[in-house]
Amino acid sequence: MSIFVGNLSYEISQDDLVEVFKDYGEVKRVHVPVDKETGRKRGFAFVEMVSKGQETAAIEALDGADWMGRSIKVNQDRDREERTERTPFNGGGGDRKKRY
Repeated sequence: MSIFVGNLSYEISQDDLVEVFKDYGEVKRVHVPVDKETGRKRGFAFVEMVSKGQETAAIEALDGADWMGRSIKVNQDRDREERTERTPFNGGGGDRKKRY
């Protein structure tokens, strides 16, 4: 499992995240996505810790915390299937008829 960390400063680095999360246990991996076109960080990250208990402690302690001038969101990452579920309201297409 991994932790989703949102509303991050665009100046954040992987080392910054490791520094904060190591207070709650051993950090296994940090991923800070960047925009493919601009190379700019996207304002969120994923953190993996060694155990579920460490992840839970970090989530409880850091969710809503003020960090680098922002109130960060920290929660359990959802499975990819849950994140990409398509509906007519988020780009799923609905029941459109072909026009040609």
